[in-house]
Amino acid sequence: MCDDYTEATSGQVTRRSFTAAGALTAVATLTGAGNVSAPRLRERTVRVRTADGTADCFFVHPARGKHPGVILWPDIGGNREAFSVMARRLAGAGYAVLVFNQYYRGGTAPVLASFAEWRTPEGQAKLKPMIAGLSPEGTMRDAAAAVAFLDKQAAVDTRRGIGTQGYCMGGPHAIRSAAAVPLRIKAAASFHGGGLASDKPESPHLLLLRTQASYLIAVARNDDAKDAGEKDRFRAAAAAVDRKAEIEVYAADHGWCVPDAPSYNQAEADRAHTRLLALYAGL
Repeated sequence: MCDDYTEATSGQVTRRSFTAAGALTAVATLTGAGNVSAPRLRERTVRVRTADGTADCFFVHPARGKHPGVILWPDIGGNREAFSVMARRLAGAGYAVLVFNQYYRGGTAPVLASFAEWRTPEGQAKLKPMIAGLSPEGTMRDAAAAVAFLDKQAAVDTRRGIGTQGYCMGGPHAIRSAAAVPLRIKAAASFHGGGLASDKPESPHLLLLRTQASYLIAVARNDDAKDAGEKDRFRAAAAAVDRKAEIEVYAADHGWCVPDAPSYNQAEADRAHTRLLALYAGL
């Protein structure tokens, strides 16, 4: 989980917080702002009806045409500006991206404005009850609702498969999404996701037989140091049911893909994004 490897921060403005702000700006430039050759995007907050209520989500897509849909599951900090920036970058590559607020049962997004807030007592007091309210079954119901929403949007090409990607706690959500709607979700990616192949009965790797997706499993080096066998268990489970899975340990620490995380590593985040686009090319 994110709290295992992220340094605590104070409420003061620090060099690290300046770095995070700079990273957000750097990723934002990759969406094509100011570049006349980049596709114009449309974005809005949308309401997705689920079996458990109504989720407020961020939806962004190219202004013209139809595109494969993507469900993006945020990290433990929840849906916030960092993920809007990441979604815009992906939309600029030709995808209709829905950033799901996994905490909608407890409140609207953003619950926290930045990842640094998670490392404060106040931030943890906000999130811990919401985290406790999550369940594998609830996530799968949410995934089905997200697919139903995407398939009704004019910007989504329903002739193409849907992709899903998750960060930290969102990694398992992506795998469960592929199992929840196997006829539509054709690609799933986990970036520094935890608990993908554990000995628990609800472990995501046990769901692979129920899916029809290809996988990208991007592992943080310190997560791998903690449990080097997890990637091997996932690889074996995928091979056993003939599911394509690219599994790699990246030269970066837990959280490296998210631009407001202390461990953000732009070079490795860019490399992970390139591999994501390769995965989604098959949708």
